[in-house]
Amino acid sequence: MIVADAHQYLLDHFKEFDFIWSSPPCPSHSKARFWGFRDSKPIYPDMKLYEEIIFLKYYFDGKYCVENVNPYYKPMFNPQVRDRHTYWTNFILPNKLSMRNDTALVQASRMQDLCDFHDYNFNQYKGSQRVLKMARNLVDYEAGKTILETALGIIRKQDTKQTELF
Repeated sequence: MIVADAHQYLLDHFKEFDFIWSSPPCPSHSKARFWGFRDSKPIYPDMKLYEEIIFLKYYFDGKYCVENVNPYYKPMFNPQVRDRHTYWTNFILPNKLSMRNDTALVQASRMQDLCDFHDYNFNQYKGSQRVLKMARNLVDYEAGKTILETALGIIRKQDTKQTELF
């Protein structure tokens, strides 16, 4: 595990990878800013999201996926939207990313429902983030696995070299 500023780590180490998944902080982009929560005062959107998209598009030779929430504004560039998440990639995502029902996640309000959906006990978490907020914001692991497998399939196909005609 690497504990570092992910934004700076990407800049310093992007050439070391074939696939990069990035998920910059989403609170400043979320529609939840307008749901009347206590922290919904007007703020500038955190532009690290778009910095990473532009950076990967122009500097990274591998496959990438930058994930965030569906924003309250019309996104810059053309993302692919699946369920509650927006993805900027340099490859086409499958239309269905998970066999699981994302509606169940949206409707989940109890911690136990979120633990069941994500197949993880969030009560083990010892960090400083609000556990319920963190659990609600995770990408479904099946969706993440589908995206990774799609990217790896493309990478493997590109790496295949024909050695014989027949």
